[in-house]
Amino acid sequence: MLRLVFKEPMNVTRICERLNVSQYNASKHLRVLREAGLLEIEKRGQQRLYTVSAKLKPTVAANNDVLDLGCCTFRLDKLPK
Repeated sequence: MLRLVFKEPMNVTRICERLNVSQYNASKHLRVLREAGLLEIEKRGQQRLYTVSAKLKPTVAANNDVLDLGCCTFRLDKLPK
């Protein structure tokens, strides 16, 4: 999910389509990522778009597109097609 929204803001429906998961499961995971401070919600009219936290992007860029959470690392440069 982080890889998807790192590239561009997406709504829940689009995330579900790209990952082939239910809206219920996607929403639960998105909430956890938002509460952890990794995602933000951008409101555009009726739509809610998820995007990577503004303070997280420079950190990832400075770390060669690697997100280091201490317990694990994620490569964000290899985005899904």
